[in-house]
Amino acid sequence: MIIKPEVQQIKQRFGIIGNSPGLNRAIDVALQVAPTDMSVLITGESGVGKENFPQIIHQNSPRKHGQYIAVNCGAIPEGTIDSELFGHEKGSFTGALADRKGYFEVADGGTVFLDEVGELPIPTQARLLRVLETGEFIKVGSSKVLKTNVRIVAATNVNLVQAVSQGKFREDLYYRLNTVPIQIPPLRERSEDILLLFRKFAGDFAEKYRMPPLQLEDDAKDLLLAYRWPGNVRELKNITERISIIEENRDVNAAILQEYLPDIQVQKFPVLVQKESEQKIFNSEREILYQVLFDMKKDVTELKKLVHDIMGGNMQMPVTNDPYVHSHPIEPPIQEAEAVEEETLSLEEVEKDMIRKALERRNGRRKNAAADLKISERTLYRKIKEYNLE
Repeated sequence: MIIKPEVQQIKQRFGIIGNSPGLNRAIDVALQVAPTDMSVLITGESGVGKENFPQIIHQNSPRKHGQYIAVNCGAIPEGTIDSELFGHEKGSFTGALADRKGYFEVADGGTVFLDEVGELPIPTQARLLRVLETGEFIKVGSSKVLKTNVRIVAATNVNLVQAVSQGKFREDLYYRLNTVPIQIPPLRERSEDILLLFRKFAGDFAEKYRMPPLQLEDDAKDLLLAYRWPGNVRELKNITERISIIEENRDVNAAILQEYLPDIQVQKFPVLVQKESEQKIFNSEREILYQVLFDMKKDVTELKKLVHDIMGGNMQMPVTNDPYVHSHPIEPPIQEAEAVEEETLSLEEVEKDMIRKALERRNGRRKNAAADLKISERTLYRKIKEYNLE
């Protein structure tokens, strides 16, 4: 695939490693939209490197000499987020000892990057919408309308369309922010970049800690590519650093690498995702599986009863002219009991048995057992207490 020279230059400038088509496309879109004042919404899973793209947009825009402010919306308490973004007047609330300028006032003529924009409270979303539509805002505790000229770039790792349908995010704000969408692909969809990134991180940490760089053996490479990387590039970097510091052997094989990959046997299997409406039908994360097992148990019980009835002569045998059959009638076998007691199996018993086996398999390690069962640790602790499995 031919990579545009300007895209390659951006990678070198911002230290972006990788040649996957999805990554190159995202960089290209960022460069195309940078000279405009259009709002940009960057989406992607946590750890994919979304924070690089607002800087690419800002540094390649006419605003590059203006202020660039990055705001983590999820890290600011709900009670102070309006003050941080829009400023406040002295005495507007307890602790407001002086007037304060907000980010939109400070960054006038520049760019504001709103990371984790999906975490904004609904009232703050309404204020942000006004900034996007008219460039106007009001400080907390003031009635004076102020003007600002900022370019807004937002990012999120949550599904805003779903958040809109759930009433957690304003639909009009979503469309204003999503004027130009940029999707950053997860690392599992960039398999051609994984080994490149590992080699880059290994070299960086070798230089940082003054030690020989790590070398991957073939089986370790296969394992690295098979892992799903839920934490994406950030997780790969952290694991590479841990191996660099801890392992004395600089040749890393699959056995060594697997010690640093959490529950790899679980990660490689696809996960069944249920709609919220379907989840409400079941009180437990695993009750769907338990219900299937329960139905299978009922089918087996009915089949055993059917076989018992046939062998016991309670069902009519088919008519035949075979003289052997008439001269040698089939007698029912001697049964220890005249009837087979129907077996029953409750969902609670299945659940209790599965939890007990998972704990035994993991030698009592609850975190690993919860991962095997695909339930949260909190749910596992509650179930252990409920079934007296301490």
